[in-house]
Amino acid sequence: MEDTRLAKLKRLEAVLSEGIETCEVDKLASLARQYRETLREIEEIEGQDDNGDNISKILSKRESDGKPGAVRPGRS
Repeated sequence: MEDTRLAKLKRLEAVLSEGIETCEVDKLASLARQYRETLREIEEIEGQDDNGDNISKILSKRESDGKPGAVRPGRS
């Protein structure tokens, strides 16, 4: 398996993505921040500027699965 920084970041992205989909609400905010930072680093290495919002996609999936989607309950 390739062991470059990019390969490691992509593996981390996959782990974080799965974690976000299955985590409890109280851990969602920290995982989401780490996920966004990991995506940012991947994009910098690859020289991309993707404006898609993967976090929104994951939160939508959580909501459709009946899981809470709020990062901070009680805040708008």
